[in-house]
Amino acid sequence: MIGRNGSHRTGSVPMTDPVQCEFISWNRCAGLGLRLARRVVESGYRPTLIVAVGRGGWMPARILSDRLGQMNLASVKIEHYRAAHKAPETIIRYPLPATVDGERILLVDDVSDSGDTFVAALAHLRSRGEPQAVRTAVLHHKTVSRHTPDYFAARVVKWRWIIYPWAVTEDLVTLLREAGADPDDPARAGEILRRRHGLRIPRALLAEVLTALREGVWK
Repeated sequence: MIGRNGSHRTGSVPMTDPVQCEFISWNRCAGLGLRLARRVVESGYRPTLIVAVGRGGWMPARILSDRLGQMNLASVKIEHYRAAHKAPETIIRYPLPATVDGERILLVDDVSDSGDTFVAALAHLRSRGEPQAVRTAVLHHKTVSRHTPDYFAARVVKWRWIIYPWAVTEDLVTLLREAGADPDDPARAGEILRRRHGLRIPRALLAEVLTALREGVWK
């Protein structure tokens, strides 16, 4: 999605033709997070530092921090910008505040989509010192990604946009606004999401999203 000032917000729905989407509930995310943690444990890797890629990696990284018993948790905020007639640019909005010399790092995001975010994050980590090891982890790995994570809970072969509960308002408001949905017509809004994007959103959640749309959230 191209936002104000020509920027791409990391994690926002790409606004071209209607895209197929999948909504992941909090319960499913918790299960995926535990599955991901088991795969890290079973591999024998013991990170001394978990680094979340903001914004999408914050919740998965916190689940891993809890399950792996690793309190050292930091983050790096990455954004994607595309100005008119220029190639996309990945920038580090908020860099990692610490050096990483000697650390065994687990770099965490929610999804590996294009892979550009991981490429930028890994380069940034190398600029912050000489870690002993760096491995990457996501809830969903899309096979089209240029980066294959060391750990993933689920593989996505047929591309679709993944909507996580921590980004559901942003993503659904974007989809509904693009379709010209009326925030005072929940039945029509639900139909738009079903027909255009294959989504079936719980009524109470849709009501909250339509309130956000009405209030002008995520313009």
